[in-house]
Amino acid sequence: MLDNSTSEQGDGRQEKDPVKLKKSVWKIALIITLSIIGTLLIGIGVLFAKYPPLAKTAYNFMLASTDKIASEEGKVNILIMGKSGGSRDGADLTDTMILASVSLDAPGIKMVSIPRDIWISEIRAKINSAYFWGKTGSPYFSSRETGGGISFAKKIVGEIIGQPVQYGVVIDFSSFEDIVNALGGIEVDVENGFTDKLYPIEGREDDTCQGDVNFACRYEIVTFDPGLQVMDGNRALKFVRSRHAEGDEGTDIAREARQQKVIGAMKDKATQPKVFLSPKTGLAILGIVKKYVETDIDLPVAGALARFTLDGSKSITQFLIPENLLVNPPISKTYDNLYVFIPKAGNGNWEEINNWFTSTLKN
Repeated sequence: MLDNSTSEQGDGRQEKDPVKLKKSVWKIALIITLSIIGTLLIGIGVLFAKYPPLAKTAYNFMLASTDKIASEEGKVNILIMGKSGGSRDGADLTDTMILASVSLDAPGIKMVSIPRDIWISEIRAKINSAYFWGKTGSPYFSSRETGGGISFAKKIVGEIIGQPVQYGVVIDFSSFEDIVNALGGIEVDVENGFTDKLYPIEGREDDTCQGDVNFACRYEIVTFDPGLQVMDGNRALKFVRSRHAEGDEGTDIAREARQQKVIGAMKDKATQPKVFLSPKTGLAILGIVKKYVETDIDLPVAGALARFTLDGSKSITQFLIPENLLVNPPISKTYDNLYVFIPKAGNGNWEEINNWFTSTLKN
């Protein structure tokens, strides 16, 4: 998550190193959940009177009803997708895909990570490009046939899980810095100080540095001293992204621990009453969501859905699709020479995976 490594190209077909199903996907899910729920909660009291659409949202939040929420058998399936954003290649690839199944009968949320390398024959590409192809169209169909990026991604995931996906959310992770700033900064306890002499400078990835063979102009030195400190968005982003620190802090494990610290700090700050009830913060967060979040959930429905999500957030169960249901076939032209996952039952045969989802997501 929040990685500064190179993304796949826009067609979703450039080969990368094999994907490891890490626990860090849940940290991404928490950022997304925080952004969406926090947006609906911060400053609701003040915004109620000033913005009529939000008044209905607030009303639905306080008196949550299932009447307007699309659901099936007492649950709502929401596909949460995270993209790197920006202008670089692969900005619309949703390398983070998580199905959140929210119960309307008893408070609880079940979350399942959808591996981004699942091969989809229909688009002859990995599932992480479904949103991209649905949005832009592909050599095999036009965007008009897909219903749009979110709609097409929901359709593809629905086929894999064997049940409908009612709603979809796409969050641009480049919003991270803005969210921290909107919260007025966060307080982070840096356990281990470190220095990273190779932190990449955005926009200079292709700088020739006037012939410097070390390309020193592409990087800056960042240093963090140990101790409790307040970080703005830019500083927090460097703290969680740094991957070339000297010593133990240069490991992936240390980086994930730093990311967890920052997410916890964001949660703590967002739930402080002076932040929670601040109209200025509420408007800032709403502006960020408008800019960086795309969804097919309208505001009135979002109010009621946010209430059920908030109630269920105290009982979140996380799952990964069992490894024995997916196989990694030999790299070949059949899969455009990419590292992919296909169902163990055979390419395009989702029956076993459908059954697993049915059993796992039942209330």
